[in-house]
Amino acid sequence: MMKEQDFVAGQDFLLAVKKHWTTQMYPAVKHLHADIGDGADETADVAKRLEPETDYRLFAWFERHLQKMKYSGGFGLAPYHRERADTLLASLSDPLEAETLQLDDRFEQPDYYTSVDIHQHPGGVWSEPISGLIYERGARSTTPMLNAAHRDLHDRFTESIRDDDKMDKRAPTILDMGCGFGKSTRPFWDMFPDSHITGVDLAAPCLRVAASEAARDGRKQLVFRQADARETGCADESIDLVTSTMLLHEMPDSARCEMFAESWRVLRPGGCAVHLDFWLLPTPFDRFIMEGHSKRNNEPFMKALFDSDLEGDLRAAGFVDINISAFCEADGIDPNDSPFWRFPWTRIAMTKPAI
Repeated sequence: MMKEQDFVAGQDFLLAVKKHWTTQMYPAVKHLHADIGDGADETADVAKRLEPETDYRLFAWFERHLQKMKYSGGFGLAPYHRERADTLLASLSDPLEAETLQLDDRFEQPDYYTSVDIHQHPGGVWSEPISGLIYERGARSTTPMLNAAHRDLHDRFTESIRDDDKMDKRAPTILDMGCGFGKSTRPFWDMFPDSHITGVDLAAPCLRVAASEAARDGRKQLVFRQADARETGCADESIDLVTSTMLLHEMPDSARCEMFAESWRVLRPGGCAVHLDFWLLPTPFDRFIMEGHSKRNNEPFMKALFDSDLEGDLRAAGFVDINISAFCEADGIDPNDSPFWRFPWTRIAMTKPAI
């Protein structure tokens, strides 16, 4: 069995290299672009100039293989957790209320979701009981510059909703689509303690982790349901706020539009939907970097989101007051010109018209 200290040392080493990739390798590619590619009007022009260059090829290789080693390497998340699966799963807390965790043994996963190991998670986050804990551990180092402040991203996003003038209810009924292991849901149950919250996700292993975390926090009035964001099981016009974090780029165009339609169905008139995802890309270089990321990280639908007429799709679903803006995940971030690699966080807000 892998020793705990070896696993921790291995993961710490990979994180240190990821920080170097973020703060040294990415700026080198950005400076190279300024020297030889600045002025390129199209993403294809940036690719033509940068792809043959050694600095870029090293940058791309490290991005792909750091993620692979993080999950599947000799000191990877998957082998470590699989060796300890029985003990780790036994440590999960039971839900405080029987209806909190709603799983479906006959649930059929969408083909688009199972056709690729998204994020290079071996087998997919849905595929084995321990997958939720593997994913939870892996998410801690997704944004290496935030480290322990990674939760700050989710807190900031939730605060932006709580403080929005359109959020006029102290205890709104909330639906968190693609809630995963509950990292995006937790700030809502903290900031809206009297709200009823439903989190839906395709992956039962993640939902078990989310329900366990809620139980440890003593949080009731929660439902974690295994359901597709296109068919949530919520009643018509029963929700005040629909939200998601990093879900839109995980869906093909047709599924994403069906998700918007489902949001419309479940929202009460005057209700809001606010999503956090990746969409605003200020320059062709930014888009080139993110399209490369989508390939190297097994994110097959990210480019489709970038290509989409997002505002047009939302209007077609019936939404109004659409606001799409850059989102700063921490203090001191310039979303239009970051010296280090970062996700192009984008806040996407809309309203269902009141009757």
